[in-house]
Amino acid sequence: MEKRARGRPSGGGSKLNRTETVTIRLDPKLRYLTELAARKQRRTVSSFIEWAIEQALSSVELDDKTHTTVAQVAGRLWDTDEADRLAKLGIYYPDLLTYDEQVLWKLIQEYAFLWRGDDSEQGGWTAQERDEALDYPQLRELRENWETLKKVASGEADSSELSMARRLLRMAE
Repeated sequence: MEKRARGRPSGGGSKLNRTETVTIRLDPKLRYLTELAARKQRRTVSSFIEWAIEQALSSVELDDKTHTTVAQVAGRLWDTDEADRLAKLGIYYPDLLTYDEQVLWKLIQEYAFLWRGDDSEQGGWTAQERDEALDYPQLRELRENWETLKKVASGEADSSELSMARRLLRMAE
């Protein structure tokens, strides 16, 4: 017998996207006003907060010069794969990386087998050139070495494990 979620009808209805749970603290006044706004829009508080965040993404600028908003680059920065997301953020907005992400990103940049070409010859790449240089077929290598890269960056593993991955890649070529 198939179990159903309590209080939900079986069959029909739209399937929701997988969501993440986030716990937030609101002062009593803001919580009350949020409830009122949600009622006005005939939404749950969670749905209202999600809607409000989506609206805010259109006003938060990532680049003061070009006035590029988070919403405008969402498609370029989002990926279902964690390794790809870090690479995209490191390429386009390295100043937004956390310290731990900066350490990991530096390690990724040091392993040239993940990159096509050599930026030292060109005096450094623009974000667009680095994005193009990140060999998307070789992103498989980044993904396959992702856990090892994270362990090396956090000090849980030795970088020799990455050197072995590079040698294996050369042998496969």
